[in-house]
Amino acid sequence: MKLDILAIGVHPDDVELSASGTLLKHIAFGKKAGILDLTRGELGTRGNPALRTEEAMKAAQILGLSMREQLTMADGFFENNESNQKHIIRVIRKYQPEIVLCNAINDRHPDHGRAAKLVSDACFYSGLVKVETRGDDHHLQAAWRPKAIYHYVQDRYLKPDFVVDITAYMDKKMESVMAYSSQFYDPSSKEPETPISSRDFVENIKSKAMIFGRDIQATYAEGFTVERHIGVENLFDLR
Repeated sequence: MKLDILAIGVHPDDVELSASGTLLKHIAFGKKAGILDLTRGELGTRGNPALRTEEAMKAAQILGLSMREQLTMADGFFENNESNQKHIIRVIRKYQPEIVLCNAINDRHPDHGRAAKLVSDACFYSGLVKVETRGDDHHLQAAWRPKAIYHYVQDRYLKPDFVVDITAYMDKKMESVMAYSSQFYDPSSKEPETPISSRDFVENIKSKAMIFGRDIQATYAEGFTVERHIGVENLFDLR
């Protein structure tokens, strides 16, 4: 199965928080989208890897994804090395996405920036024919390099290079976020409070989307940064 968009997050819920509205919008356009989680979020204060995986698959159903896979890199301690790059390369070559969305280039959580660089490097090396990987069938995979990599904005405010209007998809985005009931606001939870488990954090998600939307006269938007200049065919397509 070939994907149009592969969204990659180092933790389950990274994509839902920052780019799920964009995925929903493009799925509505008829595009195929999927998510790759690099870790199972095992260092999270609340929940556990099995529960977070269950929540991730529930969120995938809400979003209408064509696929969701999880790798088992070490949460908090993964490295940008050949082994981890090749794990990602195998997935890129398997699904041949045109566009990859991935973690913020700099953020409060140190995993995010490190994952951004790891994924970006993997996308480059995936296009080199002399980097050999084998697929699930043990056959050599063909080289494939996505046309573009876009980094979604996460906890810290980063000035986006472009924003996507997600107003029509905000409610469904929040439904996918709240699939992670172990992590986010749940008044019945008996687990420890964390910076992301309060009602305020849920409101912050909406507030950030409103800030990104304001400049394009949209109620809600998601922001992205780029690694290279964006080519534009028609100035009238810009808002």
